[in-house]
Amino acid sequence: MQYNQVILLKNGVECCLRNGMESDAQAVLDNFHLTHGETDYLLTYPDENCFDVMQESQFLKEKLESEHEIEIVALVGNAIVGTAGIEAVGKKYKIRHRAEFGVSVAKEFWGLGIGRALTAACIECAKAAGYIQLELNMVAGNTRAFAMYQKAGFVEYGRNPKGFHSRSAGFQEVIYMRLEL
Repeated sequence: MQYNQVILLKNGVECCLRNGMESDAQAVLDNFHLTHGETDYLLTYPDENCFDVMQESQFLKEKLESEHEIEIVALVGNAIVGTAGIEAVGKKYKIRHRAEFGVSVAKEFWGLGIGRALTAACIECAKAAGYIQLELNMVAGNTRAFAMYQKAGFVEYGRNPKGFHSRSAGFQEVIYMRLEL
């Protein structure tokens, strides 16, 4: 699945959204470590990443060649400042209509429209891949993300009061959201 779009950010700077490629592996890993260390709202901590550059390169290659999954990078200048992707929930008949969605943006670039644009890109790609439902999990305290997802059409379908166990904040409530495509 291919994706390439240039958007204009709220600060007037251009941002390119495109497929992550094998050659982006180190920059994607660097962005992962940065974003996952800047907020307690993402699934993992930087030290929990189990990919090295070769594994990340292979992951990006597989996503680039996939008809049903994608990893999109957001570039400002030559720097990767965010990533997002869709991944099949599973291949079994009963669940193959569902995909999971995730997004992260470097804190320095919050509020400029990158998260919204990456979300819209993933929704577009999920539709093109034939999914019927796009799903995400998010920390309830992330009110800005919650509002963004609702604006994109996602609806809440459940909560887990002890969904995440943060190293610094203790238990965090996780909201389950879905979008019918």
